[in-house]
Amino acid sequence: MIWKTLCIAACWLLASALTAQAADQCRWCHAPGLSLSGAHRSLACRDCHLGASRLLTNPADRAHGSAGCVSCHRGYQQMYSHAMATRAKEKAFIQRSFAKRDRGFEQKNCSSCHLQGCLDCHGEAHAITRPKADTCSRCHKGYYVGWDYFGRAPRDEHARYQRGDLEQGETFLKMRPDVHHQRGLTCNDCHSMQSLVTGKLSAKGCSDCHRPSSKVLEHRIPGHLKNMECVACHAGWATQEYGTFFLQFSNGTVPEPFDMLTVIDNGYARSAYLKRQDLPPLGFNSRGLLAPIRPQFIAYYSKIRNGRAVGAENHLLAAEWRAFTPHTIQRGSVTCDGCHDNPRRFLLEPPRDRIYDLGKDGMTLYSFWNQSGQKLTNGRFMDQQRYQRMTTKTDAYKRAYVEKWKQFARPDAVSSPR
Repeated sequence: MIWKTLCIAACWLLASALTAQAADQCRWCHAPGLSLSGAHRSLACRDCHLGASRLLTNPADRAHGSAGCVSCHRGYQQMYSHAMATRAKEKAFIQRSFAKRDRGFEQKNCSSCHLQGCLDCHGEAHAITRPKADTCSRCHKGYYVGWDYFGRAPRDEHARYQRGDLEQGETFLKMRPDVHHQRGLTCNDCHSMQSLVTGKLSAKGCSDCHRPSSKVLEHRIPGHLKNMECVACHAGWATQEYGTFFLQFSNGTVPEPFDMLTVIDNGYARSAYLKRQDLPPLGFNSRGLLAPIRPQFIAYYSKIRNGRAVGAENHLLAAEWRAFTPHTIQRGSVTCDGCHDNPRRFLLEPPRDRIYDLGKDGMTLYSFWNQSGQKLTNGRFMDQQRYQRMTTKTDAYKRAYVEKWKQFARPDAVSSPR
């Protein structure tokens, strides 16, 4: 038995020595002095670089399904079947909008977006790390959900507004961050690798950690808990962009003074008619629950030659909204009037309240906050009849309204009890 044990130990030592020797032999030519770090520091080169039929220059590359990674991390190649890699919704949007004017728009401006391999999130090839919050925000920044979690909102595109602190190469407005960020939670506390692999938006929902307190007046109203997403009340703010102008220059170069705008590759520049960072409008999401919505995009296109538009200027390509989840959660919510007496928040703006006259600016739409000519792609807008029912001042509504304002009148009043 002792001789058998010694034999096994000798074989293991020999195998380890051969593995180390093989790794050293690779490094003689390919990476003299290279040393792995992190969880992979004990691996030999061939553990990652030896594919089924050939050596893999980049074992983590999407082109071969990250074969060098998934030989150990089995099942993770499913990431390439989901939104972060397929870009299916973005491509469909481009086909029904920008491609009508420029068939090559997606290839020119979007082909490098989204998941290209494991190293997009996991660091450098020989220093693999777990993703951190700033790893996620390299892509989830600007108008994409993610930056708002840290209290950042994109500034106006024009160079005169691009000032202040830089984060991932962009300036930002300083806003109030999400309460979860203030408490120290990071992205992977809600968005685990396992949830991303299966195509889920998150691993946890609000009710996994929180229970609605009956001490909160709004929680005692059955319709709120039954018909609304929590974020519909608890989102403190959201970045919104109304009217996004895409300018294509015929010679493929963005000239002065247009280069003061945000310049996109391949002869494009963009700007916005209006940006806001306040309470988002509301509509019904794909689950039929009331949720925040925002434009993504109300997109206008102009082709420019010698400083002038060729053909129609500000051609409306899309007026599409999406239900989404702002990462700006705060304790408390708006007052009753913030929804029940605010038709503009449901894109039901009455003519007397209209401020922006888009027609006179040649922008086709009657109003950004009027449903006419616009659509919600992953849900539906609230119709006028339902809004009228919601705003009816019943006796129960009046009692709740008075109770809410009595709470505010107390010297020790807080927006939401603990």
